[in-house]
Amino acid sequence: MAKRRAKPSDLSDAVRDAVERTVQATVGSAQLTRDRAQDAVDDVVRNAEQRAGVVRERVRGAERGAESVRERVLGALDERRPATHEDLRQLRDELRALVRRLDSIEERLPARPRSKASSSKGKRSGGGGGKATARGGKATTRGKAAAGRKTGAKTSARASGSRSSGGRSGGSRSGGRRSRSS
Repeated sequence: MAKRRAKPSDLSDAVRDAVERTVQATVGSAQLTRDRAQDAVDDVVRNAEQRAGVVRERVRGAERGAESVRERVLGALDERRPATHEDLRQLRDELRALVRRLDSIEERLPARPRSKASSSKGKRSGGGGGKATARGGKATTRGKAAAGRKTGAKTSARASGSRSSGGRSGGSRSGGRRSRSS
């Protein structure tokens, strides 16, 4: 039997058909592989997003904790830091305002009348001065200073300038000098 030679057109058609069948088979399996790969990538992305959400929440919690610690540390430092020049100036200004308010309130108060008991004791003792009492008891040394302490304490404090000095007393750190900012 003699072999029959295939025509070139038949041969090219056969090759074309074989390549087409191979491509079709490959495309089908490639589609399956692509779908599986897409599912795997989707799972990885989903898991990564969930973990990223958990990490974000942990970071937010850590930031809140850090902010809380920061506030506590700053509060502790603020309480323990020495007073600044500005702090002292503000305190002086507030003290002066309080002194002015207190002085105005005291000026509006009616003068207190002396009680009969204190004035009669002064008359019986003869005005103090170290004399014996009318009853023959021990000598009293009640003078003007003691009487002034009872009834004129406010006016004597005002007259001496002890309260209304506005922080300029010799006992201050500034040595009695006024600050430049005042």
